[in-house]
Amino acid sequence: MPHTPEEKKRAVTRLRRIRGQTDALIAAVERGEECGALLQQLAALRGAATGLMAEVLEMHLRETVQGTAGAAKAPSDDADEIAAIMRVIRPYLK
Repeated sequence: MPHTPEEKKRAVTRLRRIRGQTDALIAAVERGEECGALLQQLAALRGAATGLMAEVLEMHLRETVQGTAGAAKAPSDDADEIAAIMRVIRPYLK
């Protein structure tokens, strides 16, 4: 869940972009656009949703990993751990 004003603004901006892409896709289907054009719009929509999912996942990891960090760990260790997890997960979100 986005908590800071910047995170919320980024998430809402992405959601509005996704809504716009969805509205454009609906209109394209209603106009009878060719399948190739629809597939291109669907790919863009999927990319936008996947990008939002990756961003929210990263926020969640930051909260979880940093929230459970012991006193023996340095904050940079948490950041490295989050970055390593995201490197593994990100390809699956594409």
